[in-house]
Amino acid sequence: MDHILQQQIQAFIKQGLEEDVKGGDHTSLACIPSQNKDRAKLLVKEDCVLAGVELAQEVLKYVDPSVEIELLKQDGDEVVYGDIAFYATLHSQALLKGERLLLNAMQRMSGVATMSRQFQKAVEGLPVTILDTRKTTPLIRFLEKWAVRIGGCTNYRDGLYDWIMIKDNHVDANGSITQAVKKVEEYFQQNSMKLGVTVEVRNFEEMRETMAVGKNVVTRIMLDNFEIPKMAEAVKIIDGQYEVEASGGITLKTVRDIANTGVNYISSGALTHSPTSKDLSLKIVKD
Repeated sequence: MDHILQQQIQAFIKQGLEEDVKGGDHTSLACIPSQNKDRAKLLVKEDCVLAGVELAQEVLKYVDPSVEIELLKQDGDEVVYGDIAFYATLHSQALLKGERLLLNAMQRMSGVATMSRQFQKAVEGLPVTILDTRKTTPLIRFLEKWAVRIGGCTNYRDGLYDWIMIKDNHVDANGSITQAVKKVEEYFQQNSMKLGVTVEVRNFEEMRETMAVGKNVVTRIMLDNFEIPKMAEAVKIIDGQYEVEASGGITLKTVRDIANTGVNYISSGALTHSPTSKDLSLKIVKD
């Protein structure tokens, strides 16, 4: 786990517990002696791709540094109803303090990882990369993008700061693709910087305009909502001069046909905006 991710996790746990616990888990404080310890299991109650195991360990260590964890499953494992992901032995008050944060995060991440795995399997054997988008839940983007990676797909840009993407609103605000691309080139020169550049095109006219103006600037042409036959034609016209990305309304039913057009990348907001949380439970084990 890299240092930045570790920092994000610790900040997330702190804020998540503050939201849920604030002045104290008064139910547990009232009912359970502070010295009590229990053994609990993470029970899978729905078939899925498991995600968030590494995060769960960090939550448990945060609430009780003395926790003992026995891992049975790893992030990315395909699990079925009745599987046990791990056992944890820790102070009972700490367990109940961190339970909901742990489960909410793991359930959401497992939903995202499961859908990502479905997309990845749908294009298996084809030379294409499935990308996520910025269509994520505010403030937990890093968790959802982590889950996308666990599921086997690839993160696109993390935010507005690490990749240039000229979309329809940028084009309409500038008046043309040519103007927008030229301004990006000037911006790079003025700021001594270089980022990847994607230009979203809505038709062949915009595609040809991008090809004409983008030689020294544009990395990738995004074909937005192109019908599959037109997408295949566009790939032939571009002919390797630029990377080609398909986007817009991508579904599990269409993704393989889209991949067969020869595009290099397929981006889908569905990886993060459409999954439902998977059913997991944290239960105290009594002999």
